[in-house]
Amino acid sequence: MSKSKTTSKLTNGAGKSLAARLRAVLPSRIISETAEDLAFHAKDKWFASHPPDAVVFAETTEQVSKVMKFATRHKIPVTARGGGAGYVGGCVPMHGGVALSLARMNRIKEIHVTDGVAVVEPGVITGTLQDAVRAQGLFYAPDPASLRDSSIGGNIATNAGGPRCLKYGVTRTSVLGLEVVLADGSVVRCGGRTIKNKTGFDIVGLFVGSEGLLGVVTEATLRLLPLPPARAVVSASFPTFRAAAEAVQAVFAAGLVPACLEIADAFTLEAARQYLGKQVAPGAKAQLIAELDGQSESVRSEMKALLKLLKNCGALKMATGHGEKACEALWGLRRAYSASLKATGLTKLNEDIVVPRGSLVALVEFGERLSAKYGIPVACFGHAGDGNIHVNLMAKHYHEDQKVHAKVNKALDELFREVLRLGGAVTGEHGIGLAKARWWPLAVSPATRQTHEILKKALDPLGILNPGKFVQGA
Repeated sequence: MSKSKTTSKLTNGAGKSLAARLRAVLPSRIISETAEDLAFHAKDKWFASHPPDAVVFAETTEQVSKVMKFATRHKIPVTARGGGAGYVGGCVPMHGGVALSLARMNRIKEIHVTDGVAVVEPGVITGTLQDAVRAQGLFYAPDPASLRDSSIGGNIATNAGGPRCLKYGVTRTSVLGLEVVLADGSVVRCGGRTIKNKTGFDIVGLFVGSEGLLGVVTEATLRLLPLPPARAVVSASFPTFRAAAEAVQAVFAAGLVPACLEIADAFTLEAARQYLGKQVAPGAKAQLIAELDGQSESVRSEMKALLKLLKNCGALKMATGHGEKACEALWGLRRAYSASLKATGLTKLNEDIVVPRGSLVALVEFGERLSAKYGIPVACFGHAGDGNIHVNLMAKHYHEDQKVHAKVNKALDELFREVLRLGGAVTGEHGIGLAKARWWPLAVSPATRQTHEILKKALDPLGILNPGKFVQGA
């Protein structure tokens, strides 16, 4: 850690910086006010940035509790963060104060094979947990695309999704119990280590997806499943997006439930061709990638039926893979979509909207009209199985030209209104954060917003947890 210092804006009457005041109640080794640490904790992967006045690298629940007691006593803002892999500015400390890093709380405390649970700290990286449980023949189902960067705490804060949501559900489905430090420093334990638990309100569900506005998760008990012994993947190209979307409906009509079912449009495929430097789905305007998992015999049988179905739906070409190595090779194309779009040199504005599955074609066709109206390319790809499509506005000079910026905002206004008209939601897995706060009043009713505000005031009456976001405090 660098020894260069910045001058803190938050001081007491004696002129002591916030970091100096924190050192009176916490070990000095976990507190920083270096320029490097303040800059790093000022942002996530979105565009907004605001530095904290100090960073606390918590190592224990007790330390988190002390931070919150101090913050409550002195009315200091606290913004918790994990891996900083979010896409909506959810952990940007907009009011300064303390950036509470949970990265050092990264222990896997327990993997219990017979109970089918893992007990972990919030700083554990998702992919690290998956690897650890896999080594014991178990399976942690949630799989956000950022699994090698994002932390379990961050996944819980946003109720993260990923390709396997279709079969296994979002993060909430796998969270059995939580330890949470509230704004006043008190520690709450909710849920447990059993799949069924109806002891009172669903307090676990209240904190999952709360984006750090209601409390700080310091431990999670997670549900594990037996590792499926077999998996297979098919990558199928189609002449039109409509044909690919109709194939999605045909898959479900046939009684098949893939672990993953991903789709990509023509712009995304062309960007992938340019980025990978090779022919990707030649002649295709859309691509489907489906994964099956389970027992070997059932996977072989279902793959046979799936291939026949996709061919009857007009697939131009299909490639299949069985087993880990072959499946991962086919997933390489899907994982390259985002990097391919970024490589175009355009600013990629990733909107993780959700529509009912039957509205996939309507959504993409609306995107095409939006592109023609505003002269902004629109790339669509994502989780066709659950309707969570990443609609990416690809803007040139977005950060440099205010006219482009204003045009993009108008296009987004239209996009989100259309998504809501179709019965969808403005975010499926990234959260509201800062990026979507503008559309929060459009997305939910006044009564729903008031309910959020009541909960916020009850658990954080001073409004010190992650202030400046979509639900305001005191």
